[in-house]
Amino acid sequence: MLNGMFFVCLSLSLWTPGSSLSCRWMQHKFQQFSKNSLDLIDTMANNSTNTTVDAGVGFPYRLYKKASHASAEDRLHFLVQILKEMVVLFEEDTSKASWEENTEENFFQFLTRQEQGLRSCIGTHKKENRKLHRYFQRLSSHVLKKMDHSAEAWELIRKKMKTHLVRADLLASSLLTN
Repeated sequence: MLNGMFFVCLSLSLWTPGSSLSCRWMQHKFQQFSKNSLDLIDTMANNSTNTTVDAGVGFPYRLYKKASHASAEDRLHFLVQILKEMVVLFEEDTSKASWEENTEENFFQFLTRQEQGLRSCIGTHKKENRKLHRYFQRLSSHVLKKMDHSAEAWELIRKKMKTHLVRADLLASSLLTN
């Protein structure tokens, strides 16, 4: 009886959500998918216009700083939300974007698979970070819609999304080293 309870407690402690041991996807796949997403978003830049217009929507550095000091599970939730918000953004009209449709589709698939993979690492669903959600809404309304989903608007979004991918990769790496 005592051995059985010990085994249950040991199993639960090793396989709790957010534990680096519980998420094989995070350990084995995240970095590969992250690298592929960054490569694809760079390829999209090679096929896009150069723009000097400012989006008027600053990058949410404070949210990333706060997330970097949060628990492992909260960091995972933050990463999942970033990827989910990026997926939603790229579901908008990209017909005027200057990158190749095939590259965009591959990028979209990698984002979706990253989000799903990280979601498998999380136990319970947590409430979304409202500030992060509003940030992505502002990108949609203040950049894409105001600029009529133009190639220039999508280049601004692409640059911001690359920064998000780099920051997300750093945040995920901090989970793997803890």
